[in-house]
Amino acid sequence: MKERVRYYRDFDTDFSVSKNQSFALPHDYVYVRRDKLFRLLSALSYGAAYVFAQVYCRLFLKMRIRGKKIPRTAGGAFIFANHTQPVGDVFMPALASRARIYTVVSPANYGIPVIGKWLKYLGALPVPKEKKRLRQMSLAVEERLRDGANIVIYPEGHVWEYYNGVRPFGTTPLYYPVKYGKPLFVLTTIYKKTRFGKKPRLYLYVDGPVRSDENLTPREASEELRLAVRRIMESRCAEGDAEYIKYIKEEKNDKG
Repeated sequence: MKERVRYYRDFDTDFSVSKNQSFALPHDYVYVRRDKLFRLLSALSYGAAYVFAQVYCRLFLKMRIRGKKIPRTAGGAFIFANHTQPVGDVFMPALASRARIYTVVSPANYGIPVIGKWLKYLGALPVPKEKKRLRQMSLAVEERLRDGANIVIYPEGHVWEYYNGVRPFGTTPLYYPVKYGKPLFVLTTIYKKTRFGKKPRLYLYVDGPVRSDENLTPREASEELRLAVRRIMESRCAEGDAEYIKYIKEEKNDKG
């Protein structure tokens, strides 16, 4: 297998920068639309994306799912996943979930040519850059949970393609399952060597549900969930043995 190398300064290094990285949401952006035309386009787009995902993820990425599909519940649930596929991560949670998914994303994704224009139909929930608009996104999360949907969050932030490990993440993303008292499921993508082809086989593990302790403070419960999610991901990633892309930390230059 030919080795590919990527150098990083720290775990916040972003290797997938879009052409319009500074894209900002319009001031009149509506998170949840109920008009008939939008709902029709959304349903058709999601259905087409699901069919594409079956082909792309299972054939091109060589994906295999391990574990039971995440169920549809009356009050919805949260899905936390490691971020290792720039395209596959858009679709894989849908294949592992019996309910429709809505994914928390960076607004920069809306700046991607062609695809960016369809994200609103596929279920993207962009994080606004202005703190005063965060409540709009939170209300959208609440509404989608009431619809019985599963909310997908990639706590690591940036995508590191084919990375067989877990990068640091804080407690902020865990605020949502604690606040709403919803179950949390963990999706962990790992890579194993294969005798056929250059690319490794992708395994998507489904674990959970994990619930927060109601006797703890929100801060304590968020930290408890963070540690639980990390333990699960690290345990799964330990099974990966393929290094399709080698990540090397750059040496700090203390001179000058």
